[in-house]
Amino acid sequence: MKKLFVLACAHAAVLVSAAPHVANQPLAKAPEELLLIDNGVAKVGIDRSKGGSITWLSWADHPRNVVNSADPGRLIQQSYYAGRNLDRRAEGQSVSWSPWPWNPIQGGGVGSWARVNEFRRDGGGALFSETVPKLWDMADEDAAALMRQWTSFEPGMSNVVVVRCEFVARRSEGDRWGAAKRSPQEVPACYFTRNFSVFKSYLGGGKWRDENQPPGPPWGRTRPPLNAMACFAANGQGVAVFSPTATEHWNFGPHAGGRSDDPLAGPCVHLAPISRVEMGPRTVFRYRYWLVVGNRERLASRLEILMKKYASESAELINSKSNKEP
Repeated sequence: MKKLFVLACAHAAVLVSAAPHVANQPLAKAPEELLLIDNGVAKVGIDRSKGGSITWLSWADHPRNVVNSADPGRLIQQSYYAGRNLDRRAEGQSVSWSPWPWNPIQGGGVGSWARVNEFRRDGGGALFSETVPKLWDMADEDAAALMRQWTSFEPGMSNVVVVRCEFVARRSEGDRWGAAKRSPQEVPACYFTRNFSVFKSYLGGGKWRDENQPPGPPWGRTRPPLNAMACFAANGQGVAVFSPTATEHWNFGPHAGGRSDDPLAGPCVHLAPISRVEMGPRTVFRYRYWLVVGNRERLASRLEILMKKYASESAELINSKSNKEP
């Protein structure tokens, strides 16, 4: 659990752990905490009790939820890294995650779920959440940051979800984590049920490349040439992630054994596009990504359209010394 490898830009300043984030215990949620949008083809939902993260994704040909929510480090969510590694065990830092950098997690920290300020359905059917994230390595410590997220269906594509993310760092200048530096980030971090264990990178023109990785961690690393990668179940149904702002390799792979389709099971699969970002004490970072669901042919046809429209899209990064949010 303690082995780490540093990515050039993963979980957002990405130090990627050799194990998935594992909390002491999952916390139960009330059913009304889940806010869903459903267009009859696909269904996606965010959960107030789990930091406003995406905790539900299903579609007509695969009606069971595919998002793993076993602990606050799973889900489909925002997660960022910045600054130097610190040993804070004297302050209650988890011994399994020490030393550790500044790592705000949308879902929550070790043993605790993040707090949500706003949680609603906006006009046009978009889901919105504003979250005060937790620092992953501590039992229950709010991060000096905000995460905002807009989740909706891509216009004209009933099996495509578009997610817009905004991260606002509110650290004090000169704090113990230090100045801004370029670090790997996950854009975003995705955890799916263990049965989606066949990984493929999309090559364009309906062609795919197999990506093989034994159960980990550590995760595998690959470079999808078009910034699109998918994981499939044995029935041929899959989830593709298109993240045009990714600049580095992607992390991927199964965790543990079996082919469980239980969203609360320990075994899971992981997929994370990586981008290297200069994350500082007063950073605002914005980007978008897309989730596409269906069989291989359906994924390919949608990815072709998305790439023509958004392949050149860039993330927005603002580093400032001001306390005012841009």
